[in-house]
Amino acid sequence: MQANYNPKIIAGATFPNIEVPTYNGGVALLGKPENGHDWKMVVVYRGQHCPICTKYLNQLETLKSAFNETGVDVIAVSGDSKEQVKSHLEKINVSFPIAYDLTVEQMKMLGLYISNPRSEKETDHPFAEPGLFVINTEGDIQIVDISNAPFTRPELEALANGLAFIRNPENNYPIRGTHDYA
Repeated sequence: MQANYNPKIIAGATFPNIEVPTYNGGVALLGKPENGHDWKMVVVYRGQHCPICTKYLNQLETLKSAFNETGVDVIAVSGDSKEQVKSHLEKINVSFPIAYDLTVEQMKMLGLYISNPRSEKETDHPFAEPGLFVINTEGDIQIVDISNAPFTRPELEALANGLAFIRNPENNYPIRGTHDYA
């Protein structure tokens, strides 16, 4: 098999301007912190068809206050339609915004892995595999995690603790993984 390479978004890069509709109305600029926070965490999930995503989003809700306490705002987004999100809300109980209609072009801008559904029972559109981005005050990507499978994602409690460490000014913690890009 010939090797193919897809460009990935890099740590330290400016998070792209991506607007998506939110389920509760309005439009979200994905990388822009809101609700009095100065950092933003964007969780890209596969969609309502994914039981692992459902579990992850429900777990994220239990740790939302830990992220908020360190100044990190939270949003989740998928390529699902509004109708699919409505159906998914029967399985998730979250208070953070859920955005939808992430396009394949936007998925590519984020360097996400994109999958085709295995059948119509799974879903009716290409979807992003998991991704997680933490955007700092300057709009740069402080943390990036991109996966090609639903069961490889950051452990949320460890991430919340790590962000508390990073956000502590005494630690002077830089963006990691930028050796070749600085």
